[in-house]
Amino acid sequence: MAAQRRDPVMPAGRPCAVAGSLKLVGDRWSLVIIREVMFGNHRFTGIAHNSGAPRDRLAARLKSLVEEGVLERRLIEDGVRHEGYFLTEAGEDLRPVIRALLAWGDKWAVTAPPLRVHHRDHDFVARTHCATCGEAVDDADLHEEMLAPGWDMRGRVMTATPQVY
Repeated sequence: MAAQRRDPVMPAGRPCAVAGSLKLVGDRWSLVIIREVMFGNHRFTGIAHNSGAPRDRLAARLKSLVEEGVLERRLIEDGVRHEGYFLTEAGEDLRPVIRALLAWGDKWAVTAPPLRVHHRDHDFVARTHCATCGEAVDDADLHEEMLAPGWDMRGRVMTATPQVY
């Protein structure tokens, strides 16, 4: 089942897909749960053991991630029939986010990387490329354009209101 794109209620402040994304997967456990499913843990017990999430919180987050279309439940048949959790298309699109957080965490959050990602015969180092032209992207070549009405890049646009005397 493909995840439906929707326009969730935006948090207060600037209209932004980052804020909308964090509303869906920005709590303490969601990305850790998604990491575990990415690593091949599809059963509740495996996700619970490897995430360290309290079982009640894990059950609630799994339920909401399924409702939000990030995960789906499917049957696993390996001698015993169980339902397991799998990434949807929306969940698969979080793979580069998880990889970016791993790289950032290796540099800024841990003293020694607990995991290494390989690409063929070498360590994987991500680089962003433009899907349209194929060029490697440098931040200096990017610019942002605010599309939300009433906002510019610095914030909410203040309109002058005439004063009545």
